[in-house]
Amino acid sequence: MKKILILISSILISTSLMAAGGDGGSSGGSSDNGDSKASLYDDAVKLVNRAGKLEKKEKTEKAKKLYSQAFKKLEKAYKSDKKNPDVLNYMGFTSRKIGNFEKVEEFYLKGLSIKPDHNGINEYLGELYVQTNRIDKANERLEVLKSCNCEEYGELELIIKTRGTKVY
Repeated sequence: MKKILILISSILISTSLMAAGGDGGSSGGSSDNGDSKASLYDDAVKLVNRAGKLEKKEKTEKAKKLYSQAFKKLEKAYKSDKKNPDVLNYMGFTSRKIGNFEKVEEFYLKGLSIKPDHNGINEYLGELYVQTNRIDKANERLEVLKSCNCEEYGELELIIKTRGTKVY
């Protein structure tokens, strides 16, 4: 009987401890907020990756729904961390993927104002410029990436040469 009581007590205590460290809600504490920002961003990136796989299978509408969900998470992450160029990069990317071109360039440019040599933003901004038939501006982004020795340079170079027929 004593062992059962100890076991039940242990389970109750561990459950309480897990609940206290849970979802980073509004219970306060600075580490909760940090976990929440990271969690929102990480969740959004997972959604973007899943959406990309659906796109490759030509399940465009399902992919757009996931990109839209990812954007909502990124918006929340941005509200608590306005200095993260990666969040802005994905906000621009997901907006572009769902066809919301009104704010895309703004997100990318805000990200570049924080980190001008951000490879991903420079590539995606170049892709946007190709999509919107501003090849001269796309070439400017390619020039920024020229010395990075990164795959983003090759990706953007190919997209410029093929005028956007390589889409992912």
